[in-house]
Amino acid sequence: MKLDGRRESSNVEDRRGRSGGGKAAGLGIGGIAIVAIITLLMGGNLGDVLQNVASQGGLEGMTTETSYEPTAENEALAKFSRQILASTEDVWSQYFKQNGIGTYRAPTLVLYTGATSTACGTGQAAMGPFYCSADEKLYIDLSFFSSMKRQLGADGDFAYAYVIAHEVGHHVQHLLGTLDQAHQQMARMSQANANRVSVRIELQADFYAGVWGHYESAMFGSLEDGDLQEAISCASVIGDDYLQKKSQGYAVEESFTHGTAQQRMKWLKKGLSTGDIRQGNTFELNDSQL
Repeated sequence: MKLDGRRESSNVEDRRGRSGGGKAAGLGIGGIAIVAIITLLMGGNLGDVLQNVASQGGLEGMTTETSYEPTAENEALAKFSRQILASTEDVWSQYFKQNGIGTYRAPTLVLYTGATSTACGTGQAAMGPFYCSADEKLYIDLSFFSSMKRQLGADGDFAYAYVIAHEVGHHVQHLLGTLDQAHQQMARMSQANANRVSVRIELQADFYAGVWGHYESAMFGSLEDGDLQEAISCASVIGDDYLQKKSQGYAVEESFTHGTAQQRMKWLKKGLSTGDIRQGNTFELNDSQL
C-alpha cells in the first residue's frame, strides 16, 4: 500500500508498556485460562471469552507500568495502524453521508501490550484483535501481526489493514444496530444456533472490510499489485475450518463462529468488488448461501 504522506488518526489510545489487569480477582490466572478454554471449545468467540471471564470474577483493572521500549518495527506498525484507522474514518464518514445513513462516529483504537482493561472485560494479546461495542473501541496488541506472519504465513501491509478494517466493520455493525440486535438474539439461543449467528456477524464484518478497501482504492489510489491477494490470502488462513484442522487435525462445523476460509474470502471479495453495504446482509441467507 502507498501510504506516504497520509494522515494518522488521533482517535488512538497508546497503552503500550502498561499492563492492565495484572492481578487475578476471584478466579486466579489458572481459572481464567480454564474459562477461556471451555468457552472456545463450546464454540464461543473472543468476545464471549471476555464476557465469561468478567462474569466469573475477571481480572482487576490494575494497570502497572513496565519498562517498555518499542522496537522500530513496532513503531512502524503503530504508525501504519493510525494511518489505516484514519482511512476508515475518511471512507466511512463519506459513505454514511452520501448514503443518508447519518453521521459516522469513529471508534477509538487502543494499542496495548500483554493485557488491558476494556468495558467488555480484560483483553489479552492471546485473544487477538477485537472490538468492544460497550466502549466503541478496538484493541490490538501489535505483536499479533508478527504472529500472523510466523504462525499462519499471512503477511503484507494490506493483510494487516484487513485485520483493522474487519474490527472497524464490527463498529459499523454497532452503529447500524446490527451487532447489538444479533447479540440479543444469541443470548436467547442454544449454543449451536448462536454460533450460526456469530458466523454471520463475522462474515458481514469481512464484507465491510472489503467495502472499505473498495473506497480506499477509489479515494486514494493506494493499492498496489498484490495488495488484494494479501488480504484474500489472510482471509483464507483465518477460517474456522483451517484453524481447527491446523490445531487439532479436524474441523467441527457446529463450533464455527467466524466462517470457513472459503466463506471469509467470498465475503471479503464481494465487499471489495461491490462497495455496496446493501449487498452484505448475511443474516437473510441460509447456511448454504453463505
